[in-house]
Amino acid sequence: MAEVNLFAIETEEGPDGSEPTGYLCRAVRLGPKLGAARLGMTVYDLPPGEAICPYHFEWTDEEWLIGIAGRPTLRTPEGERKLEPGDVVCFLVGPDGAHHVRNETGEPARVAIFSTKNEIGVAEYPDSDKVGVWAGGTHYLLRRSEHLDYWDGER
Repeated sequence: MAEVNLFAIETEEGPDGSEPTGYLCRAVRLGPKLGAARLGMTVYDLPPGEAICPYHFEWTDEEWLIGIAGRPTLRTPEGERKLEPGDVVCFLVGPDGAHHVRNETGEPARVAIFSTKNEIGVAEYPDSDKVGVWAGGTHYLLRRSEHLDYWDGER
């Protein structure tokens, strides 16, 4: 049985190198290393001034954040607060689970995000009016405000 250590595991640069300044964290996905299929966890190292990803919520997966080191800032619908090592927060499915994690301190921070895994994922990004859909190894990003009629483009 495989095992990893949350405090010692090495993280890597972003997956495709397209992340803009402000989102230059390092990460490592533990699920593949552990042979997991239905649950996932990613460990993120956040240098000062960087964040994990834009403010968003999931429609398909519940997520938990576990503070490992440093004092990152967590934004939720309830406001912002600093996290301490050992803090655990649950991001429920839907708008009440919206979150954004960034490091506003001068010291590095490390967090882990643990989640359920579904074959199809749907996330909304309220600040930028986007919806992301992940299915079959492909992802699509769409504007929420550009609604189409059900019959648009059909014959």
